Amino acid sequence: METSLLIMAAIHLLVCPFTKVEESFSLQATHDLIFHKYNLTQYDHFQFPGVVPRTFMGPFLLSIFTAPFASFVNKFYVQYIVRAVLGFLVIWSFQKFRQSIKKEFGQAIAAWLVLLTLTQFHFVYYLSRTLPNTFALVFVLLSYHYWFEENHSMLIRTSGIAVLVFRFEVSILLGVILLIELFSGRLTFIEFLKQCVPAGLLTLTLTVLIDSFYWKRILWPEGEFRMGCILISQILPRVICNKYSDLFFLNSSLKTSPLLWYFYSAIPRAMWTSVFFVPVGIFLDRRIRTVVFPAIFFVCCYSLLPHKELRFIVYIFPLLNVAAAKGCHFLFENRAKSRVCQLLAAGTSGHIFMNLCMTSLLLYVSKINYPGGIALQRLHELEPANSYVNVHIDVYSAQTGISKFLELNPHWRYNKTEKLAVGSADMLSFTHLLVEGSSRHSSSIRVYQPTHDILDVINCFSHVKFDYLSFPPVRVYLKTCLFILKRKPGVQANIYRRRMETKSE
Repeated sequence: METSLLIMAAIHLLVCPFTKVEESFSLQATHDLIFHKYNLTQYDHFQFPGVVPRTFMGPFLLSIFTAPFASFVNKFYVQYIVRAVLGFLVIWSFQKFRQSIKKEFGQAIAAWLVLLTLTQFHFVYYLSRTLPNTFALVFVLLSYHYWFEENHSMLIRTSGIAVLVFRFEVSILLGVILLIELFSGRLTFIEFLKQCVPAGLLTLTLTVLIDSFYWKRILWPEGEFRMGCILISQILPRVICNKYSDLFFLNSSLKTSPLLWYFYSAIPRAMWTSVFFVPVGIFLDRRIRTVVFPAIFFVCCYSLLPHKELRFIVYIFPLLNVAAAKGCHFLFENRAKSRVCQLLAAGTSGHIFMNLCMTSLLLYVSKINYPGGIALQRLHELEPANSYVNVHIDVYSAQTGISKFLELNPHWRYNKTEKLAVGSADMLSFTHLLVEGSSRHSSSIRVYQPTHDILDVINCFSHVKFDYLSFPPVRVYLKTCLFILKRKPGVQANIYRRRMETKSE
């Protein structure tokens, strides 16, 4: 069954090789560790540090497994290998989790768990993406495994890595699990302290040493900002902390969502039709309630934060899928008892097909939703490798698929300088531009019409419309979002002459 999950993850990776801004730090850091090694002056994070510092622990791990391929594999394909290594680590930890489910609930529930997981889009989509959440997911899944195995020493160690290194907020999720073990008597408080203190100090020391070296200052990334923010914003009532976005780590420009958004939007979208079987599993087996409770509590707490994204709660879906797997197995096994049971059993089979249909649609939408990466890849096809190219990459392009793994030609110049004035002499000094624009008449494009030719126009996802009279009954609409511009001959000479005239005056 793990083979099928590997195949599905590989399909997602091959169809959507590019990454977006949330993944950029870890991906760029992995690139720099592989290709620049100890030459820290070339590292991307000194020029583009991001809003908050991130850890090098995850990229360091990926670079160890990927670096041997870098000397004989095209840089673009090294990005595939980097993401494949991360995906393999998640699937490996998921396999350990599945083994625990098999031991606790039986082979059938474990098989249903894998089947549900590989037909749901978001978990498989995220498992190879270089997000801090994905790195944390590796250790969260291992923590689940050790929880079921009652291996408390390893549970505390893996929990410590997930919390102290990658995402501090998973302390809510894993903390509930540890509290369950403490209150049940399976773990004593003395034993907890004996394991927690040395494991925490060792993990903290390791991340501080590595991250301080690469950031050139004493640093604990997760402790510098997120620890106090998460604890306060989760514990204090909303009536007191009604300024989350301004008071804590959230930027006030970030989109906010309603309190229950995770429950009515994110979870149903991630699980699709499988979500209907979660209550069935919870009702049937008391043990399932213990499994699901940490996930529900975590989502309730995290819902207090106004800025919400599905990736923030990706850790809960394996637990919810255990409940859904129990419900599916029960309904399918009792299909021969009555006509109603036959219909319900047919529903368990039919929902797998519906999940796959939705996954296919979302995978196609995701493929066309990285215009920046598509544009730079297209530029490499349009211009000979031995030509002189000095391309400026605007913010939108950099955020929608471009990474240093796409800088394929060593004698080309790739520039991501921000806040250059549109149409300025600095912008005209570049031979090529990647510019956001909704049409040829957009102000960002129109200003370059006298000086540049349009090499290509890149479309991206606009919206989906259901048409029940056609087959398939869904249509995906595109919109123009990015232009590849090339400077006309003679423009550079005019720029030079204009600058000389300005100096003489």
